[in-house]
Amino acid sequence: MKRDELVKYLNEFLRVAEVKDESRNGLQVEGVDRVEKVCFAVDGCLEAFQRAGEAKAQMIIVHHGIFWGEFTPLIGIQRQRVKQLLDSALSLYAVHLPLDLHPKVGNNVQLAKLLGLRLKAPFGDYHGVPIGVEAELKKELPLEEFAQMAEERLGGKLRIVDFGPPRIKRVGIVSGGAGSLVDEAGRKGLDLYFTGEPSHSAFRPAQEYRVNIIYGGHYLTETVGLKALAEHLRRKFGLETEFIELPTGF
Repeated sequence: MKRDELVKYLNEFLRVAEVKDESRNGLQVEGVDRVEKVCFAVDGCLEAFQRAGEAKAQMIIVHHGIFWGEFTPLIGIQRQRVKQLLDSALSLYAVHLPLDLHPKVGNNVQLAKLLGLRLKAPFGDYHGVPIGVEAELKKELPLEEFAQMAEERLGGKLRIVDFGPPRIKRVGIVSGGAGSLVDEAGRKGLDLYFTGEPSHSAFRPAQEYRVNIIYGGHYLTETVGLKALAEHLRRKFGLETEFIELPTGF
């Protein structure tokens, strides 16, 4: 399909213009005008761009793009990244918060689905926008049993902070680096806050609110939305898709 048609669809489907974000969401670098194969990666980095080029893709969609804020000089590693994209005639499309909060392919909805939770309400206020979800188990489970299940389904080692009840049902979910939102989980009386990256500043609020935290890893918790988006595009447009695994351990 035409690149511009795909970009237009992504912008509308992901509602990129509606979500305030530091990321310059949307098409960040323009490649060839037709797309048959799309690669996906969590981070817009040199290795991801090299591997997408080797895979003969015409576009790569990432969660963490290479342009944030108002202006980024094309020097040093940033120049190398852009050169790699241009040399491979590869389009770069970035989608950050709009992917976190999307009701169908979003990271947080997909995490709830993966963990067998039922969606209850929006959760995780970020500049006035709820970017996560509140969800619940069908029945209470011991924290350790839930954590073991989550570890198996996510495919990575989790870190548990067990300040809350030993059995859990109500869970707040925000992927990535969202440790500060443990306060909201505490105020709402949730049993567990599930996020990505460990945060020193979340320790005392969790302790004082008596809420458990599970850290699933920034990288791992932000793979699920991209994989769901890849499947969506494959089914809707017949595009070939490939997810590029580049775990960071964080």
